[in-house]
Amino acid sequence: MNKSEMARQLAAKSGLTQAQAGDVLENIFNPVFGLIADGLDAGDKVTIGGFGTFEARNRGARTGRNPRTGETITIAARRYPAFKAAKGLKDRIS
Repeated sequence: MNKSEMARQLAAKSGLTQAQAGDVLENIFNPVFGLIADGLDAGDKVTIGGFGTFEARNRGARTGRNPRTGETITIAARRYPAFKAAKGLKDRIS
């Protein structure tokens, strides 16, 4: 399911127009100005009850190898987004 299909289904279930439903989804999931991205950027966990938790995790610096040359390189530390599904979602899927 992509974002436009999700907007169509949200519109059918909520009584919004498809354009309004698309705007709602855009304001939640957009990687630049969406609510989830804003929360993660601020260092917060974003928890949606019964669905799951989005959080930013830290990965430390480490050494790796260039697969072409075999040269050892240093890979910088960074933050990355992670999602952990809630029990309700896990139970429904399994």
